[in-house]
Amino acid sequence: ALALGVSFLKCLLIPAYYSTDFEVHRNWLAITHNLPLSQWYYEATSEWTLDYPPFFAWFECALSHVAKYFDPKMLVIENLNYTSRATIFFQRFSVIFTDILFIYAVRECCRCVNGKRAAKDILEKPTFILAVLLLWNFGLLIVDHIHFQYNGFLFGLMLLSVARLCQKRYLEGALLFAVLLHFKHIYMYVAPAYGIYLLRSYCFTANNADGSLKWRSFSFLHVTLLGLIVCLVSALSLGPFIVLGQLPQVISRLFPFKRGLCHAYWAPNFWALYNAVDKALTIFGLKCNFLDPTKIPRASMTGGLVQEFQHAVLPSVTPLATLICTFISILPSVFCLWFKPQGPRGFLQCLVLCALSSFMFGWHVHEKAILLAILPLSLLSVQRAKDAGIYLILTTTGHFSLFPLLFTAPELPIKILLMLLFTVYSFSSLKSLFRRERPLLNWLETIYLIQLVPLEIFCEIIFPLTPWKRHLPFAPLLLTSVYCALGVTYAWLKLYVSVLTERISVRQKAE
Repeated sequence: ALALGVSFLKCLLIPAYYSTDFEVHRNWLAITHNLPLSQWYYEATSEWTLDYPPFFAWFECALSHVAKYFDPKMLVIENLNYTSRATIFFQRFSVIFTDILFIYAVRECCRCVNGKRAAKDILEKPTFILAVLLLWNFGLLIVDHIHFQYNGFLFGLMLLSVARLCQKRYLEGALLFAVLLHFKHIYMYVAPAYGIYLLRSYCFTANNADGSLKWRSFSFLHVTLLGLIVCLVSALSLGPFIVLGQLPQVISRLFPFKRGLCHAYWAPNFWALYNAVDKALTIFGLKCNFLDPTKIPRASMTGGLVQEFQHAVLPSVTPLATLICTFISILPSVFCLWFKPQGPRGFLQCLVLCALSSFMFGWHVHEKAILLAILPLSLLSVQRAKDAGIYLILTTTGHFSLFPLLFTAPELPIKILLMLLFTVYSFSSLKSLFRRERPLLNWLETIYLIQLVPLEIFCEIIFPLTPWKRHLPFAPLLLTSVYCALGVTYAWLKLYVSVLTERISVRQKAE
């Protein structure tokens, strides 16, 4: 019933606004349908060149053979920005149809959740709450079914791999994740969690009484099987391009470092705060005559452009610097998973922390990447009150940060209504689930989340009526990004502290 209801809602959203990603995927349909494999990653008629891994390209190729029966003109490469009614219907319904995998993955994840908590009726059971939090996730709804992308079936692959690992079906989980990486490489963010957990739980077949590793239990057979899965999937995906001598070209498309530190709209992470501090220091320095105006780099970043950018006061950030920051930030979670794995729960904690750490410090992070942490955190939120509180902060802040993606007037009431419905349900259901425990949020956290309401009113209603709109068009985006970055950073730190204290507590009890 939940799946049918959300599918019906998705159908109602078909006429809604769609972003340039709609043209991106139409162009990829045309490229993969008309050109030989050797030209897929070279074709550049459109600015929206193919920059996803080969499995996704083959996915587009498969879709194109269905698309030709709807409107063959959408498969003409030169038909830039082609949007016939048949094209719109096909692309929208292709997203809805592929979400079947996501629905199945949610069902499998619900089977992994402990449903023994007392509940008066099915509506208060952890499994039902989890199903709603995943199937009706506000961020996934607006990103896929209004803004337009194919995240649903990709997250379906990820959640299904998580479910298989929780069910101790390790090879299936490893295979699903390996396939996922060759559909969309952003999932490399969470690869450390998968690698360490599989090595710790599958390759070492036994532990000592204190939970430490029993080194003699190491299985070379299991390592070999995992290696074969990775190699076979990689060979199937990248092999043809290696044979053609095009692997460097594919890699250059997948990792376009010249796009700059931040996306057009700053993702609410550490670099948004870093940029904001740099802008504030620049303004202060100019007013106090500490800086030479002729030597200040053009503020292209605050104009919402995607390109390389030099900071004016603070040191400019390089891709290597972001890689080092990301690596350092995920290390504690990986160490915790290795030395005190705590089973599937520890794996999920590490997965969420890897996703959040990469979101916080990664290069050219998209705001939509916050869903990579929100969705798996949903599984933890129905199992412990402390995780539920962190989930409410992260999901409310992260979802609000997606509002600027839908900037057209007709979508304003839609995004507000969907956000309110999901947020009210999240708060009420989790509060009911943990009603016998401490409050999920403290007063300071509550005040912070409430302030999102006046921020939205200012950005959507008041600011467009002021003269500032002409001179500072990027201001609402900056305010939204920076304010949400504070919440995301807080949730990341709070989850880290929670995980570390939990591991210390477990160790003290064992001693």
